[in-house]
Amino acid sequence: MKLIVGLGNPGREYLNTRHNVGFYYLDLFAKEINATFKEKFNGMYAKVKVNNQDVILLKPLTYMNLSGECVRDFVNYFKIDAKDILVIHDDLDMEIGRIKLKENTSSGGHNGIKDIISKLATENFKRLKIGIGKNALMDTKDYVLGKFSSSDLEIIKQNEEKVINILNDYFHLPFNDLMSKYNRR
Repeated sequence: MKLIVGLGNPGREYLNTRHNVGFYYLDLFAKEINATFKEKFNGMYAKVKVNNQDVILLKPLTYMNLSGECVRDFVNYFKIDAKDILVIHDDLDMEIGRIKLKENTSSGGHNGIKDIISKLATENFKRLKIGIGKNALMDTKDYVLGKFSSSDLEIIKQNEEKVINILNDYFHLPFNDLMSKYNRR
């Protein structure tokens, strides 16, 4: 069984904020495959079949910095191996809209990833990192919780098809091949 986690914060006030790109793209993928979310373990999840594989799509409702609690509960309940987890999340250190696949790496300072690593006691899971850029003139917390500008939101929307393709290919390609295909600039 595979687990795809989109990171973000629950609530209307966080809609279209930089920190919520994980929710944004997971919702898009869920719509693409006609998945319906329900609540369990303080998360919104959908259990689906993709390419004859059992898959859980998950949006933790624990707020970003405590995402690991919800992920751990799903991993334990559904007996999911950490290597079968893909987490979609924002990345301050990449320019807006840049997409990068990684695996087995540190949190890079991302508190949601840091909490998942802590709660699972491993870095051995996959990441789909979405660049949100950064603003040296703003406090990091204010920046990530801020809304996208209309031009930045346009870049995020332009990547929709690419992210859907990545998630579809995730079920067909070995992860190294997936990284080779999509990590090019």
